[in-house]
Amino acid sequence: MPKIQLRLAAALAGLAVAMSLLFGALVERGLRARELARIEHGLEASARLVAELTRGVPFDRAHAAELTELAARAGAAAGARVTLIARDGTVVGDSELRADDLANVANHAGRPEVAAALAEGSGVAMRRSETVGRPFQYFAVKRADAAGDVVRVAADLGSVDSAVAELQRPLLAAGLVALFAALVLAVVFSRALLLPLRRIQAALSEISAGKLDARVHWHARDELGDVARAIDKMAADLDLSHGEISAERDRLEAVLRVMVEGVLVVDGELRIVLANPRARELLGARGALEGRRPLEAIRSAEVHDLLAEALASNTPVRRELVHGTDRRTLSVQAASFSLADAKGAVAVFHDMTEVRRLETVRRDFVANASHEIKTPLTAIRGFAETLLGEPLPEENARSYLRVILNHAERLSRLVEDLLELSRLESGTHQLELADLDVAALAERLCEELEPRIRERGFEVAIHGAGAPRAHADRRAVEQILSNLLDNALKYSEPGKRIDVRIAAAGPAVRVEVADQGAGIPEADRARIFERFYRVDRSRSREMGGTGLGLAIVKHLVQAQGGEIWVESTPGVGSTFAFTLPAAGSA
Repeated sequence: MPKIQLRLAAALAGLAVAMSLLFGALVERGLRARELARIEHGLEASARLVAELTRGVPFDRAHAAELTELAARAGAAAGARVTLIARDGTVVGDSELRADDLANVANHAGRPEVAAALAEGSGVAMRRSETVGRPFQYFAVKRADAAGDVVRVAADLGSVDSAVAELQRPLLAAGLVALFAALVLAVVFSRALLLPLRRIQAALSEISAGKLDARVHWHARDELGDVARAIDKMAADLDLSHGEISAERDRLEAVLRVMVEGVLVVDGELRIVLANPRARELLGARGALEGRRPLEAIRSAEVHDLLAEALASNTPVRRELVHGTDRRTLSVQAASFSLADAKGAVAVFHDMTEVRRLETVRRDFVANASHEIKTPLTAIRGFAETLLGEPLPEENARSYLRVILNHAERLSRLVEDLLELSRLESGTHQLELADLDVAALAERLCEELEPRIRERGFEVAIHGAGAPRAHADRRAVEQILSNLLDNALKYSEPGKRIDVRIAAAGPAVRVEVADQGAGIPEADRARIFERFYRVDRSRSREMGGTGLGLAIVKHLVQAQGGEIWVESTPGVGSTFAFTLPAAGSA
């Protein structure tokens, strides 16, 4: 049985028992009072009758036998005990004692009813009799013809107790019936009460479990109906609010997911409560971040100190820091916020690595371009000033003019390479893609370079048997191979071997130009394709290089959808390799 049924049954049963006991006590008290009043009235009548019957008979020991006989007859007629008491309290007659036993009876002058009768003419008392040991109701009256003699009549109260006892049995039966009826009513009413409560409980359980479409559906016009309707309205409001919150959360997650900036939010205890995927990527975080401190999750004291400073400040905190093993440059702006008595801070991370790299490249480009242009201009200007300064022998003048021409050609090549590189980087360079035999193109270039190859004693081998055709721009591939072969000839000692290998590499064609030159140190390999970058600057200038060849090669390869890289061992040689899409692979 449900607890509420037990409590209701216990309450009604207790009420029934209490009412039964109260009613029984009131009835018993009324019955007893009525019976006592009736007995007292009868005792008074009997006492006054006995007083009249004993008129003229003196109350003394000499007449004890006569008085005892008279008391016995009066007591039998009245159905009560009659006691005759002299003015000094001596008992001179008793309906329940023999005359011979009166000498042993205690003096009754101190009895309450006797004392009251002597003082006021009559007296009433109720107590257990010391003589016979039973409860009695006493009524004493003073005789009118005597100066202090008292007639006392006593009724045994056993009849009252019997009447009360007889009344208690039906009262007990009535109480049991009331108790049973109370229990039945408790079960009936509790079931009727529990039905809406069970519906309310079931609906609340479903709502608390997240099923916000649950309803009570109880439409009674009472207090429970009001509660049920209030719960249904609350569930509908919660469902609507939950939908709006879910939609807002989804929008926020979508925005945070596609942001190029990293967002990190911490609470007032400097524990992470939100981090978008970009923040995880920029900070190199692994595993769950929520609930952890930045120093523990990100292992960056700079980020931790930045967030702590933002929490303690009312103004935004801006800082640029270098983070991670890849030395990523991050620009961070953090600010504190307060929401519903909760304090926290949000930090936005901008990846400035590429920006800073481009700034460095731009500065290096300006410096290198200025230096590369300044050198031939200085030479041209110096020799021109010399020619204009004073007449020179024709042989010297021609030599100076030849130097001026060489530097002008070098300057022209530099400008042409810069323009070519600019076209490639801007995307305006138009490629004419077609199926191309790279091995045949390499052989033709080697034939054109044959004088230089033979002059320096080089051996050039083309390995392209069975190689697939590439889908590429002929002029671009020719420029790539020409540049790589030219570098191999420039930076290798005479008499060395150069190998050109063309082979299939999955859906691409792999081309390698391998020399046996001095090689490239490991520290320089990552920057070998940068503009104006030279491993040996003095030797490169001596050989007429502009420092832009490999940068142009890289852009031409990438423009055709390929990749380029270098493998080199100092003292052994270098291998420049690149890929091109194979014919029919697209």
